Amino acid sequence: MNTKIKLNEYIETVPNFPIEGIKFKDISPLLENPVAFRECIDQMSEMYENENIDKIASFGARGYIFASVLAYKLNLPHVLIRKKGKLPKKTVGVTYSGEYADASIEMHVDSINSEDRVLLVDDVIAVGECMRAGCQLVEKLEGVVVGCFSVIEFTDLGSQLKLAKYDVKSLIKCEK
Repeated sequence: MNTKIKLNEYIETVPNFPIEGIKFKDISPLLENPVAFRECIDQMSEMYENENIDKIASFGARGYIFASVLAYKLNLPHVLIRKKGKLPKKTVGVTYSGEYADASIEMHVDSINSEDRVLLVDDVIAVGECMRAGCQLVEKLEGVVVGCFSVIEFTDLGSQLKLAKYDVKSLIKCEK
């Protein structure tokens, strides 16, 4: 790809957030810069424009930002994965061990149909547990995970092993 700007220059490291010893990767500068954000979305859409995808599913606030624009560009439905108790209709859920604490996520049971080909999107893959839980949700509903995408992927926290059976792509790779 002919990239005009380096996206990693728009990711800020914030030491000791949200807890002591963590080097938080803040995507705010990327989102606040229209040129950098456009470049990010363009790179994402180029990765997936020729893939056989039926739906895009994403996590929480930051994942929704990237997934909703990608879904718009690819003319695909956007499925929300939320923390337990936040969705109004019947859900299917998974509990996992997150980077900081155990967590539970859910999806509406009617969001994924049997054999839907689903791309999961988030802003960051750190330890890989949240993304793996999202894959489990899709598979519980008999969907097919065609890939896992994140803007930032940590390469030294074990996510590659946890997500080894999935096609994982990211724009920025870094170490904790």
